[in-house]
Amino acid sequence: MKVTSAQFLKSALRPEDYPRDRRPEIAFVGRSNVGKSSLLNRLLNRKGLAKTSSTPGKTQTINFFDINGTIYFVDLPGYGFAKVPKALKNEWNRVMVEYLKDRETLRLAVVLLDSRHDPSPLDAHMLDLLEDAQTPTLLVATKIDKVSKGRRDAQIQKIRRGLSLDHDVEIIPFSAETGEGVRPLWEIIDRQMAHDA
Repeated sequence: MKVTSAQFLKSALRPEDYPRDRRPEIAFVGRSNVGKSSLLNRLLNRKGLAKTSSTPGKTQTINFFDINGTIYFVDLPGYGFAKVPKALKNEWNRVMVEYLKDRETLRLAVVLLDSRHDPSPLDAHMLDLLEDAQTPTLLVATKIDKVSKGRRDAQIQKIRRGLSLDHDVEIIPFSAETGEGVRPLWEIIDRQMAHDA
């Protein structure tokens, strides 16, 4: 897909506030500080469209971005170690789970994993939730430029083992800095959209 327009549409925390025009949606989810906003900006080639921060928990709502007037990219709050009150964290989790399980227009969940670290139990829980919801899921290993070339394969295999994944499950190495992974990620998104058409 050639991105001709990409703009922030709205933030929401209640289903009644989500877009109602039934366009397909691609959701991006991962632990706090995994690089969701940086990935979105690189994927869309728009600096600063999704707000980035070194402080975990910057994304506190479900953010919808209008892409080419045809699909929505959806940036979900990060799960994990964001320094926010527990009640707010519980609210994010509830909203996010309901969105991922119940949103009929959701076509693909892109789960981001930090390539430098082992997956957490929360990552495994997220994959279980998506499997239960029968949501097509793609795994992306972010910040791959921070891993030396000699260690990359081993790190990807550690992620695979840590999540008990079959050897044929695709994990796309991605770098918002270098652009590595942009093309294969777009190819899968395009394929999912074509399949849906």
